[in-house]
Amino acid sequence: MKLMTRRSALRRLGAVPALALASGFPMIARAADYTLKYGNNLPVTHPLNIRAQEAAERILKESNGRVDIKIFPNNQLGGDTDMLAQVRSGGIDFFTPSALVIATLVPVAAINAVGFAFKDYDQVWNAMDGALGAHVRAAIAQRRLYAFEKMWDNGFRQTTSSKAPVQTAADMDGLKIRVPVSSLPISMFKGLGAAPASLQFSEVYSSLQTKVVDAQENPLPIIQVAKLYEVQKYCSLTNHIWDGYWFIANGRMWEGLPQDLKTVVARGINEAGLAQREDIKKLNASVQSDLEAKGLLFNQPSADSFRQQLRNAGFYKEWQGRFGNEAWTLLEQAVGKLA
Repeated sequence: MKLMTRRSALRRLGAVPALALASGFPMIARAADYTLKYGNNLPVTHPLNIRAQEAAERILKESNGRVDIKIFPNNQLGGDTDMLAQVRSGGIDFFTPSALVIATLVPVAAINAVGFAFKDYDQVWNAMDGALGAHVRAAIAQRRLYAFEKMWDNGFRQTTSSKAPVQTAADMDGLKIRVPVSSLPISMFKGLGAAPASLQFSEVYSSLQTKVVDAQENPLPIIQVAKLYEVQKYCSLTNHIWDGYWFIANGRMWEGLPQDLKTVVARGINEAGLAQREDIKKLNASVQSDLEAKGLLFNQPSADSFRQQLRNAGFYKEWQGRFGNEAWTLLEQAVGKLA
């Protein structure tokens, strides 16, 4: 064993924080028992990442340093498909896919995105914090993933157009609209008589600018940050789809955590999710004001004509069959009769 010289001892003491010296004993930095990786696709400034960082700090403190969650935002660990595969394999420990993303693995997870199902947030949280959410979490668990109790908010999707405002379902007839590469919104817009085009988000601005499509749909903050107001004139608050993020964990990792640490982690993540919901609610109000100042014209249509058109087109019956009667019954208990 190498003996410590007086000079090396003094040098080490010089690196010890003053607080440790004042207390009479050195402060020993203890490595966490569990260092866990969390990946997502959002910028570090998004409310999801701000609240996730607060949760990580709280969990580190309340676990007495035993659980250290490292956050990798903004697709640092790959795209949604990559991260979903990684959280399944254990390459990462946590991921927050939107319901439409995890639905590629757990189809019933897309049930919250049924067109014009929810009229407001009260109905959303009644369903997703209640029996419908529990049903989806149980389906996710079948894939060896653990879904935390509280969903995080991604917001209602709205419709923008360069041609005219969307007031009723009739205004959708023949509308060339960009939609995500997902079967549910494609089916919905076809049912409304529109001409949906599935394009990657990176293509949206140029496609609107060159009139490949005349319309698109996204939550208001996305419309703002992507500067879609530069190539769109009207924004109709259709609230046609609500989407949220499931905070999921690798099942093997979660099962291996001691129960006391599970309690600390779950409490930190779920309570951060509730705070993030309020952040998004406030953000949407401020974003609309900003978009109006930039010249985007807003209107708020009723959902009635859209729902009726989807009934006539057999959309609700089709997706009731896909999701199953049990899940559909739980949805209708929260929002009323659809099919």
